[in-house]
Amino acid sequence: MENNSQPLVSIIILNYNAGNFLMECISSVLKTEYSNFEVIVIDNASKDGSIKKCKEQFKNVSIIENKNNLGYCEGNNVGIREARGSFVVILNPDTIVKPDWIDELLKAFKKYGDGLYQPKILSIENDNILGNAGSYIQLFGFGYAKGYGERDSEQYDTENSPVYASGTCLFSKKSTFEKLGMFDPFLFAYHDDLDLGWRANLEGINSWYVPKSIIYHKLGGYSFGWSRSKFFLLERNRIYCLLTHYSHKTLIKMLPALILVDFAVLLFYLKKGMIREKAQVTISILKNLKKINQRYAYIQKRRKFNDSVIIKKFRDEIFTPPSVLDKETNKFLNTFIGGLSKLTRFFI
Repeated sequence: MENNSQPLVSIIILNYNAGNFLMECISSVLKTEYSNFEVIVIDNASKDGSIKKCKEQFKNVSIIENKNNLGYCEGNNVGIREARGSFVVILNPDTIVKPDWIDELLKAFKKYGDGLYQPKILSIENDNILGNAGSYIQLFGFGYAKGYGERDSEQYDTENSPVYASGTCLFSKKSTFEKLGMFDPFLFAYHDDLDLGWRANLEGINSWYVPKSIIYHKLGGYSFGWSRSKFFLLERNRIYCLLTHYSHKTLIKMLPALILVDFAVLLFYLKKGMIREKAQVTISILKNLKKINQRYAYIQKRRKFNDSVIIKKFRDEIFTPPSVLDKETNKFLNTFIGGLSKLTRFFI
């Protein structure tokens, strides 16, 4: 129930075959010190019995069962529409939260106002290892988590404004999600938070990193891992965001660089034995050009800032986890793409 001192916070947990992760997540959430919250579990047609176990174990948790797997985006949209709170948290099921996590997010909101917020994210396997200390966009649309895999030595314990807030744990007013049009269902999963944060930047809404709010997460995620499906979605959604968020004028200026980047990505996918997935990305983009043009018109109509302003927040370097790419190849890609990115900025 809403009141002036403690507004209701709706915690949305999207489940898809999360197994015991879901039970551990909810158990930790129910130990939250902030008292005025509701928990809404959205199930994306799980087959592992996790939602049945959830019903048996947690009687006071609201559960919505989707008939089909709607993906991260529309699955969470279902939860946002159902939420009764003025504040909403999107929380992955493979997370554990500290008891004061919501209090710290609300303190930051009172300080900075309307925006998208994320906590410090540590590894659930080793709480000395960072998972995310703020999320960033590279000029060519790659997203990455600051501090990923580093030992936590409090080097990222200062509040700041990254480019976007991680979808692992994303806190904001419900009205802000609604204002931004919520998550884009076309993306299904991956780069959904990047898309939302980029659109928020275009509309003058900042993201914030709140290190005093701490959660623990299974690094790499529990569902897709580094699968063929994940590689397909990451690359398709990256290109989709480039084509819908940058103006056509900017895209024309970036075209030579984007062609070179696409060639580098092609070599990367070839090295990973996923050339078929790269081809499927191209086919999907071509098949959905009408949808892309419609989305482009929607985003460009709402934007308040030019690309030249937005890209000042973007990075030149990229980061690929060691489990995905060896150190030497990672260094080469950073040198190539980073240098190309710095050069491209002169023409935008």
